[in-house]
Amino acid sequence: MSKEIKDAVKRTYTNVVKSGTDCCVGSSCCNPPIQDWTISENYEELEGYEKEADYALGCGIPTNGAQIKQGDTVLDLGSGAGNDVFVARSLVGEKGHVVGVDMTEAMIEKANQNKQKLGYQNVEFILGEIENLPIQDNTIDVAISNCVLNLVPDKYRAYSEVYRVLKPKGHFSMSDIVLKGELPKGILEASEMYAGCISGAMQKEDYLEAIKKAGFKNLKITKEQEIKLPDELLLQYATPEELEDFKKGTNSIISIGVYAEK
Repeated sequence: MSKEIKDAVKRTYTNVVKSGTDCCVGSSCCNPPIQDWTISENYEELEGYEKEADYALGCGIPTNGAQIKQGDTVLDLGSGAGNDVFVARSLVGEKGHVVGVDMTEAMIEKANQNKQKLGYQNVEFILGEIENLPIQDNTIDVAISNCVLNLVPDKYRAYSEVYRVLKPKGHFSMSDIVLKGELPKGILEASEMYAGCISGAMQKEDYLEAIKKAGFKNLKITKEQEIKLPDELLLQYATPEELEDFKKGTNSIISIGVYAEK
């Protein structure tokens, strides 16, 4: 199942690059096509923002509250076309360094094209998987990620890798999707919804427990906001009865920000 999920995610995000549009949830490059719709937040007022690097694939702004300082070495997990990397670069300054890791070849290629166009010397993009980061131990001051950890099949393994590469007293700031209650079975089993940031999401309590189990301390939830998915999207994967039951209960899909320290 892990390989199947990763292949689906790679296909989805390769299509994003080829089409030049977002595909996180409900874009025309997904299958089946649904109205354009995103759970991303607006970056346009942020220093370092580059429109060509933003495919609206996230669910927050992980650099907000990440306490990134001048001279820091920052790691962006699932860096895509470089959106959060370039924002982080504006915070670390010329003496800092920002590394982006992504498992999709097309995204790495696009990110390097953006880097070359901008002429930045202190950012780099590396092909790799979060569950096996191509980064040395104890070398990162701050790790960030935007709606990516929920795409990783083994969350504990992923957070253990983040813990390994962070320096002593380093920390992370993640934006992600979690669940309260249960999603309809069709949504949970749909690879398109996995690649779209939803069906790979864990129960909130289990997600936070995976972080603690990996060794992190001083965990804080910095943002918590319920996401309302359009009925026409959900009805692609759930029956009307399942959707009604989902909406009647205490079930919800939540965008959260999480901060924790090594």
